[in-house]
Amino acid sequence: MKTYRTGFLLALIGNAVLAVFLVALWLHSRTAKPTGDARTKPSNSLAQDSTAASTPPASTEVSLVPVQISPQRLQSIGVRSGEVKRKLVEDEIRTTGSVAVDERRLAYVQVRFQGYIQRVFADATYQYVHTGQPLFTIYSPDLVATEREYLVAKQNQQQMAQSTVSGVASSATSLLDAAEERLKQWGVPQKEIARLESTGQVQSELEVESPVSGYITERNALPNLAVQPETRLYTVADLSTVWVLAEVFQNDLGRIKVGDPATLTVNTYPGRVFEGRVNFIYPQVDLVTRTARARLTFSNSGLKLSPGMFVNVSLKVPMGSQLVIPATGVLQSGTREIAFVERSDGYIEPRDVQLGSRVGDDFIVLKGLKAGEQIVTSANFLIDSESQLQAALGSFAPPPPGAGAASAVNAPQAKIELSSDPNPPHKGSNLFRVKVADANGAPISGAEVSATFFMPAMPAMGMAAMRTPMSLSDKGNGLYEGSGQLESGGTWQVTILAKKNGQLIATKQMSVNATGGM
Repeated sequence: MKTYRTGFLLALIGNAVLAVFLVALWLHSRTAKPTGDARTKPSNSLAQDSTAASTPPASTEVSLVPVQISPQRLQSIGVRSGEVKRKLVEDEIRTTGSVAVDERRLAYVQVRFQGYIQRVFADATYQYVHTGQPLFTIYSPDLVATEREYLVAKQNQQQMAQSTVSGVASSATSLLDAAEERLKQWGVPQKEIARLESTGQVQSELEVESPVSGYITERNALPNLAVQPETRLYTVADLSTVWVLAEVFQNDLGRIKVGDPATLTVNTYPGRVFEGRVNFIYPQVDLVTRTARARLTFSNSGLKLSPGMFVNVSLKVPMGSQLVIPATGVLQSGTREIAFVERSDGYIEPRDVQLGSRVGDDFIVLKGLKAGEQIVTSANFLIDSESQLQAALGSFAPPPPGAGAASAVNAPQAKIELSSDPNPPHKGSNLFRVKVADANGAPISGAEVSATFFMPAMPAMGMAAMRTPMSLSDKGNGLYEGSGQLESGGTWQVTILAKKNGQLIATKQMSVNATGGM
C-alpha cells in the first residue's frame, strides 16, 4: 500500500512538471512569432515609404501641339485674331481715400504770457476767419506792467537826451530798447507798440488776431479763462489745399512714385474731376487690409473738398513703351499662360508666354511673343481642346490591322509608304522618303506631303514632349523626300498627311523606332 502511494505521488509530480514545461514552450512560441513579424513589417514599410518618397510626382501638365484648321471652320467657330503691338502704356490704379487737412497749413493761436481772457469774438468751431481778424481780448498784469515800463523808459530817454553827462543818454536809450524788445518777444503786434508810443496810454486789454485765414477746427478760448503760455486757444486750418489719403494695395506700391498725376471724384459733385499729384507714400502696410497710404495733394478752390469726405481716386501710372496683347488672347490654365499664334504655314501654335501687369484691356508681354505676330483672341478654349486632342492622338500607337474598318469607307483611298536613310533612323539628321499611290497602286505626283514626328513627355525621366515637323519635296513618280532632325532615340509617333488641290487624299499614323540614346 505504501509503495503504491509513493509511486502515485511520483507520477503526479512528473505530470505536473511536464505540463508546466509544455505551457512555457507554448507561450514562448506565441511571443516569438509576433516579435519576428513586428520586426519585419516596419522594415518593409520603411522600404515602401522610401520608394514612394524617391518617386517624383506625376506631371499634370497637358501636352499641346500646333493644329491646322481650315478657314471655313475657323469662321464657323468664331475665331478672331489680334496683333502683338508695341505702344506707350499708361496704367490706372483705382482705389478709395478720404480728405484730410494739410498739416503744413495748420496754425495754432497761443499767447506767451499769463493772463485772463476778457471778450471772445470767434466763438464757434468751424467758423471761417481771415488773417488779422480779432479773435479775443486778454488782460495780463505782466503785459500792463511792461507797457508802463516802456512808457517810463520812453519819457526818461526824452529827458536824458540833452544830458551832457557821459553815458546817461545811452543808458536811457538802452532801457527803452529793452522794454520794446520784451513786448516783441511776447508777441505784441507792432501796431500796438506804435499806439502805445503815440498815445502814451496803457491799454488793459490786448486784442489777439488770427495769423492766417481758414476754419477754426479747435477752440478753447472762453471768457474769464485763465491762460498760460502753453494753452492752445485756437487751431486754424487753411483748406485752400487739402490732402487725400488713398489706400493702395501692396502689390501696386512698386508702380507708383512721388509726382505721379492723380484724379478724384466725389458723389457730392457728379461729373466734376479734381486733379492733383502723389505727394508722399507712407512706409507702412496695414496688417489687416494689406494696404499702404499714399498721400495726394489737391488744390481746393471754392472749398468743395471737406475733411472727412470719402472720395474715389484714380492714379495714373506711366509705363513707357511696352509689348502688349489683348487680354482675350491669353488662356490661363492656372499654372501656365498660353497664347495661340497664327503661323504663316497655316498652323496655330500654342506658345507659353510670360505676362506682366494688366493695363486696361491689354496684358504686357514680358517673354514669348514678338511685335507683329498674330494671335487668336476668341474661341481660345476650342483651339486648346483641338491642340490637346491632336497631342493625345500623337501619343497613341497606331491601331492594329483591321481596326476601325467600319469608318474606313469615308477615309482617303490613297496609300502611303514610309522609308528612311539610314534604316532604321537614328538620333540626329535623317532622310525620309514617302511613296504615295492610289488604290490601284498608280503613283500620285504633285501633292503636298508633310510628316510630323512626335514623342510624348516622360515626366519620370524629366523629358518634355518633342515634336519634329517636316515638309517633303516632290521627286516625281509619287516619291517625296525630306530631311528631319530627331532629338532622341526611342519610339516616335509619326503622322503623314498628303494633300492635292487643297484636299486631303491620304493620311497615315505609325510608330518608328529610332536608334541612339535619349
